[in-house]
Amino acid sequence: MTGTIRVLLADDQSMVREALATLLGLEDDIEVVAQVARGDLVLDAVREHSPDVALLDIEMPGTTGIEAAGQLREHAPGVKVVIVTTFGRPGYLRRAMESGADAFLVKDAPAAQLADAVRRVLRGERVIDPTLAAEALAEGADPLTARERDVLIAAADGAVNAEVARRLLLSEGTVRNYLSTAIQKTGARNRAEAVRIAREKGWL
Repeated sequence: MTGTIRVLLADDQSMVREALATLLGLEDDIEVVAQVARGDLVLDAVREHSPDVALLDIEMPGTTGIEAAGQLREHAPGVKVVIVTTFGRPGYLRRAMESGADAFLVKDAPAAQLADAVRRVLRGERVIDPTLAAEALAEGADPLTARERDVLIAAADGAVNAEVARRLLLSEGTVRNYLSTAIQKTGARNRAEAVRIAREKGWL
């Protein structure tokens, strides 16, 4: 790869975003060409600024970094995606890779490691934090179905079955069945604990 690598940063924490921009800007071959604070602004920013690499945080307003990665894979497949997150959860790693991310690193990784990841994904490599990779293998696959995740998310604020059913256009019996299965799969005692466990593992 010759020439300057154009990078887009997406992170809702302005201090973190500015710090990353400053650190990457110290590299001779990297230029931060755009910054956004919301996941739903990533695709438009990519179309406007034509970066080579998008560095995405996971938890952002609008859409998550994982969802934004999926949008880029569909609408801007030439852009490489590096997920950089505070939350090193095995479930996040699996979902990020499934969404088309090329790299997954935690934010406290050294700046040199981040810059190296940017260069490596442009060479067609996949870069994954080795500790997270080992944890993901040990953790096993996410046992929840997409619908079970939807129901847990809808119930996370304490909504009763009837309200969850209304939100998801399902019957109360179907909601009850999904919740029961999700509770069983997570090894939880109730729905609140199932939500907590699923979030801690990065399944939601």
